[in-house]
Amino acid sequence: MIIVSGRIVVRPGKRDSFLAMSLQAMEMARRTPGCSDFIVAADPIDPDRVNVYEEWDSETALLAFRGDGPGAAMTSVIVSADIRRHLVTATSSP
Repeated sequence: MIIVSGRIVVRPGKRDSFLAMSLQAMEMARRTPGCSDFIVAADPIDPDRVNVYEEWDSETALLAFRGDGPGAAMTSVIVSADIRRHLVTATSSP
């Protein structure tokens, strides 16, 4: 399993528009074979931060969905991003 997680800081006042631009990608990802979860959500503390969490069955599924990445409209509002990809080799319930 691949987990993609992290945070994106957007220009002041642009978080709602960034989230609106992300909605279609979230819907598409969740319908994509190999995607278990995909969320882009407003941070409850920082008004300019967006949190990202994705679960993919494989690197192949992730890369097939990702394509060229976000478009110019979305990247133009991003100030910084710290997104990491994690390879999970074992999972257990608490």
